[in-house]
Amino acid sequence: MIQLAKIFPFILWFRLTTIETIKADFFAGLTGAIIVLPQSVAFATIAGMPPEYGLYTAMVVPIIAALFGSSFHLVSGPTTAISIVVFAAVSKYAAPGSEEFVALALTLTFLAGVYQLVFGLAKFGLLVNFVSHNVVIGFTAGAALLIASSQIPYILGIHIPRGEGFINTWIDLYSGVGEFNIYLLIVGLGTLVSAIIIKLVRPKFPYLLIGMFVGGFLAFYLSNFTDSIETVGVMPAYFPPLSSPNFSLNSLKSLAPEAFAIALLGLIEASSIGRSIATKSNQRINPSQEFIGQGTSNIVGSFFSGYASSGSFTRTAVNFESGARTPLSAILAALFLMVIVLLVGPLISYLPLAAMAGIILIVAYNLIDFQSIKKTFTYSKSESVIFTATFLSTLLFELEFAIYLGVLLSLMLFIAKTSAPEVHTLAFGSPPGEEIRKLQSIRKTPLVQCPQLKIIRIDMSIYFGSINHIQKQISQIVDNQRIYHILIVASGVNFIDLAGIEGLLIEHRRLKALNGNLYLVDVKSSTYEFMEKVNFVNEIGRENFFESKEEAIHIVFDRLDRRKCEKCQALVFKECQSVSYTHLTLPTIYSV
Repeated sequence: MIQLAKIFPFILWFRLTTIETIKADFFAGLTGAIIVLPQSVAFATIAGMPPEYGLYTAMVVPIIAALFGSSFHLVSGPTTAISIVVFAAVSKYAAPGSEEFVALALTLTFLAGVYQLVFGLAKFGLLVNFVSHNVVIGFTAGAALLIASSQIPYILGIHIPRGEGFINTWIDLYSGVGEFNIYLLIVGLGTLVSAIIIKLVRPKFPYLLIGMFVGGFLAFYLSNFTDSIETVGVMPAYFPPLSSPNFSLNSLKSLAPEAFAIALLGLIEASSIGRSIATKSNQRINPSQEFIGQGTSNIVGSFFSGYASSGSFTRTAVNFESGARTPLSAILAALFLMVIVLLVGPLISYLPLAAMAGIILIVAYNLIDFQSIKKTFTYSKSESVIFTATFLSTLLFELEFAIYLGVLLSLMLFIAKTSAPEVHTLAFGSPPGEEIRKLQSIRKTPLVQCPQLKIIRIDMSIYFGSINHIQKQISQIVDNQRIYHILIVASGVNFIDLAGIEGLLIEHRRLKALNGNLYLVDVKSSTYEFMEKVNFVNEIGRENFFESKEEAIHIVFDRLDRRKCEKCQALVFKECQSVSYTHLTLPTIYSV
């Protein structure tokens, strides 16, 4: 069953469905179907595709992505960023809206899906783990403001040119505020307020859907006084037709680079959205499986008149806020969309855009994780920089640039942290309320140290990126403190590479020349096996490896300069009792 579930992941969540989850997914799917109607048409237009292709994409892609992905709430389909890239890529070769344009767009979709599927099968989803959580939070918060700003013109009735950036949008809103439409404002605010009230009074009710119905009734009533209330409009009434991408060699060669860019953008988008919602739903997603879901959905979609797609911020958030419990909600949303388009398309055509905008404003607000943002700025300067950079880039630049910048900053932070690992100096001290002294970091409390033996703990792997920093720390001990016996507590070292081995050998030889030595204790078995395999253990000496700190100190103590011991006043170790002191009274025996 487990092996089968790896190929067909929907087996796992399908077994979790109950009457309660199906009911919740039913209402979430119905809400999502209504939300996606105008969006899909708009995105198709942005992509240079005939409007109905946005609907086809929203019908097919979410089903496949839900079946083969890992997120319980991610809803895939046409998106703004992907649509823009599709238009830019294909318009170089064909006129937007033409049959040739459509065929090339489908080819682009197929190639992007192949890339994504290969990435997923190769387990490249693990790379997502290197992206800081604050990239997701910053991107989500920025996208939420973009979504909100894109909907406010529908509520105020102020015309904003398509493609306006965040700042220009608000400048245009400010310039046109005197021309706002009071009727649209009533519809939008009525929808928003009614949805909020239902949410507060009856949290389990489908408050977004109820809010949209309230907005629809308000628009119907106000239509007696004005004809300025814009609605969704007429929709085509048929299922997605079969299609065939253009597989000519020239088309494949020409579109391959653009397809790769779309594949990466789509994966980062979907993974970011999936992770952001997962933090709210306490779900653990599998990035590689999500890659497989996105790739499979684009491949299948290209044969059912669907163009390149990814996870949608708006629809995913609506799905989650509507109470979705399993991926069945995304599947139901696609099926409901088919039914709506076929049977009740004329009725949906009367749904006011201002009402939809009011609902989306609620969704946008809920996307912002205020608690995590506050925590980030309170406790971490580096993470705050990542959040701020990603957030501002999302508002001011292209979405893909914001994500790439966030990823780059995450990698830079990771490299910076791993290349300069914490090297703690340890000494004996008594924890509060205890008499027996234990080894602890001197950063917590200034403690007396042995003047001949330095005990340090490395809390990071020793590899090519960190060994230079570690060598500098050891050199400072040797040059500044004149200590030539150094004991490394390696309990925090998960692995070591050849560069790390070579660096430690250099320091060992240097200490050896100064009548000292390098010692290691608490080395993990896997790390020790590698050290032994590359002959490091023999070169440094098996006698210099210890299983316990007590054993290490006991043996190393006998190798210290006894003349210095006789003059020492630190008396750090219990072994110090074996030294003849004429000027001191021995202290209490200390334990490791």
